[in-house]
Amino acid sequence: MLKDQDRIFTNIYGHEGADLKSAKARGDWDGTKKLMQKGQDVIIEEVKASDLRGRGGAGFSTGMKWSFMPKESKNGKPSYLVINADESEPGTCKDRDILRHEPHKLVEGALLASFAIRARACYIYIRGEFYNEAVALQKAIDEAYDDGLIGKNACGSGYDLDVYLHRGAGAYICGEETALLESLEGKKGQPRLKPPFPAGAGLYGCPTTVNNVETIAVVPTILRRGAKWFAALGRPKNTGTKLFCISGHVENPCNVEEEMGITLRELIEKHAGGVRGGWDNLLAVIPGGSSVPLIPKSICDTIHMDFDSLRAVKSGLGTAAVIVMDKSTDVVRAIERLSHFYMHESCGQCTPCREGTGWMWRVMKRLVKGDATVSEIDDLLEVTTQVEGHTICALGDAAAWPIQGLIRHFRPEIERRIKEFSGKRNAA
Repeated sequence: MLKDQDRIFTNIYGHEGADLKSAKARGDWDGTKKLMQKGQDVIIEEVKASDLRGRGGAGFSTGMKWSFMPKESKNGKPSYLVINADESEPGTCKDRDILRHEPHKLVEGALLASFAIRARACYIYIRGEFYNEAVALQKAIDEAYDDGLIGKNACGSGYDLDVYLHRGAGAYICGEETALLESLEGKKGQPRLKPPFPAGAGLYGCPTTVNNVETIAVVPTILRRGAKWFAALGRPKNTGTKLFCISGHVENPCNVEEEMGITLRELIEKHAGGVRGGWDNLLAVIPGGSSVPLIPKSICDTIHMDFDSLRAVKSGLGTAAVIVMDKSTDVVRAIERLSHFYMHESCGQCTPCREGTGWMWRVMKRLVKGDATVSEIDDLLEVTTQVEGHTICALGDAAAWPIQGLIRHFRPEIERRIKEFSGKRNAA
């Protein structure tokens, strides 16, 4: 378990103020100028050495991502940092608490990250529904400007940075990095074809890095305390701390910062009060937000909560939104609801996703009742493989994986419903 002295987010529950004075008392903005004086390349190497992986779900090396940015401007084009605060993944509520209670960690992280990648400006794209969070963040940005921490000659470093807050309109697809850039430019929020990747041609055709809120917010602490400290936490290649969002059938749903690689059972029992009705009443867990495949209790008993361990059992850490389902859950109905969500949020640009998400949901709707044949389970599985990996962005994968997880682990339950429905129909 994570020791208190190793916690990065010390005000995640909002027991103290979110203002600049309170943030400085907690250690934010301490020696930021000295950190910048190390130089851009040193900062990037330090983040690389920490093995920090993106906290938005993909788990790509943050330092590596930063190193893709050009060191010198080509054709006079500026570079940009864009922070993805469009937290729309069902089950996820980690970035929201950072924006509410620790906004200065994000603003300071934005300065250091922008400096490292030689960005001229930073844009924070926040989910439209996060009104109070947008107010809190804008207040933090204004305070930082007034105190000379950002803007002209930020922190007295000689580096100029402007930070802009942009409110989205509530579309899930805008959480995809290139759809976010399109929306930021005032266009329809649809993913772009890649390549070129944002580091080559991003916002307004200029080199751009897109990072998640949590990823940027932990950077100042990593640079202060050192890469070795961060890398010593967690498991190899899965280092540091992570905000976990635990919801569903637990005694105390919560957000908690824990060490990467903690076992799922320990996470639920120590922080969420355990599964409702006891651990033996557990049916399944979605370990990383609605887009990753669920895992049954047999895997939950021993699994570690990190990127590689969960990938090994054909699931994923994703955003670390742990959705717990006890034995009272209609698991087929649960996945059908998620299937409907992805159908609704598909941007319609790709044929496999546009047509496939609707078709999959309609089949899932029938499987809830059992109004299908056993062969249709295999047909559904086949369609998920035709959607997965055949779309511009990862929404197709996100729509396919929950269904694949259901069939992989709960096929007998689906077949039971089909048999039961067929028996009732024949009897009538």
